This record gives sequence, structure tokens and C-alpha cells, in this order.
Amino acid sequence: MYCLVDAREAVNAGYAASFDREGVSAFGLTPDEFTSWLTSASRNDLDAVQGFLLGDFDERAKCAGLIRRHSRAPIIALADQRSLEQTLILFDAGIDDVLPKPVHVREILARSEAIWRRVNGGALPAPAGETAPRPERLKVFFDGRDPEVDGEPFPLPRRERHILEYLVRNRGRRLTKAQVFNVIYGVYSNGVEESVVEGHVSKLRKKLVQRLGYDPIEAKRYMGYVYVG
Repeated sequence: MYCLVDAREAVNAGYAASFDREGVSAFGLTPDEFTSWLTSASRNDLDAVQGFLLGDFDERAKCAGLIRRHSRAPIIALADQRSLEQTLILFDAGIDDVLPKPVHVREILARSEAIWRRVNGGALPAPAGETAPRPERLKVFFDGRDPEVDGEPFPLPRRERHILEYLVRNRGRRLTKAQVFNVIYGVYSNGVEESVVEGHVSKLRKKLVQRLGYDPIEAKRYMGYVYVG
């Protein structure tokens, strides 16, 4: 889930729709709404945010410090106009990347993932009990592209692909059904029950077994899911 911040509601709505087309949930707030939300949001809500996208508005440089007190998610600023001076100010304030508009959502996803890897140490850990990582047959891109198995495309519906990306990103960590739901559908989704996650994961696991010959996702009732590779 991505949080979009811009004083123009049309901009927030436009990017939210673009994220949705990639199977990624997003919600938009004005700067005033964002400050109130950030300081009052629950830990579960904040943990579901995979990135903050800041449009052009006054005081956005100060937002980075406020965000960092509550979240480690990537912070990306969008620039309506190129300005070296403004870019340097934003970087100095702690913003992770500055992108000139227009920019495709898939580039935002790719840059956000690159920031996440850098902040969290890069390589994923080997599964428990293994002294050395085995060759990865499954490759996940995190930028809107379908994953690959043994170098061949592995097409997936948007939701299943995003669930797989989320599980792989958190390899070895057990994630509850609620956590998966919040990331995939957003904490403010309406008309969708958490139980839909079970159906998505079940279909995803069957497809992975068919292609890999084994199930890389461990599921336990009431406890959630963990990607074990």
C-alpha cells in the first residue's frame, strides 16, 4: 500500500488509479490530512505502507523527518519542475528519491524496491537450516513485471503477483492474513472481506507447486503465511 500526499485531490486520485491498475493499493491525503493521519495511525496501518509519495506542496521537506519518526518505508518526492536547488533541499531533508513528472507508476515501484533493499541490507537471508543459499528458481521483480521460474515467464493475476512480492520481500517472517490484506487491498478498503486473501493465496500456492514442484509458502491456520523459498 502506498500513501500519496498532494494538495490537489485530482493528483492523488490519478496516481491511486494508476497504482490500482498495477494491482497495488494506494490512498491519497492532503498535507493537512496527512499530518493528522500519520501522528494518529495505528502500528498496523503504518506497517502496511510500502512507500510515501509526496507531491509539490509547501513544507514537504519537513514531512520526511516526521515520516521517519513513524516509518522506515521509502519516501519519494515528485517534482512538477526540475530544480537542482530544490532537489538538494529534499535530499538533505531525508527524502530518498526525487522524480520529475511525468513518471510511470512502475518506475516508482522499482525505485521504491531499490530503496527498500538498500535500507534493509540487500540480499534476502537463506532459509533456516541451510548453510549456503541455493540457486533461486523463482525470480520476483517488484516493479509490475510478472515473475519468472527457471528463466521463463510465470504470469499471475495482479493480486496474486503482489501477494507473492510481499511474501518474498519478507522472506522468513510470518505474516498474518490481516497484514497481507492491508498491503494488498489497503487499510481503508470497503466492501472486501479479509477472507479473500485465503482464496488468493490458495490459488497462488497451487500455481507455484505446478511450476516448482514444491510449495515455497508455508501456511498455518490462524497464524498466517511465510515464504520459505
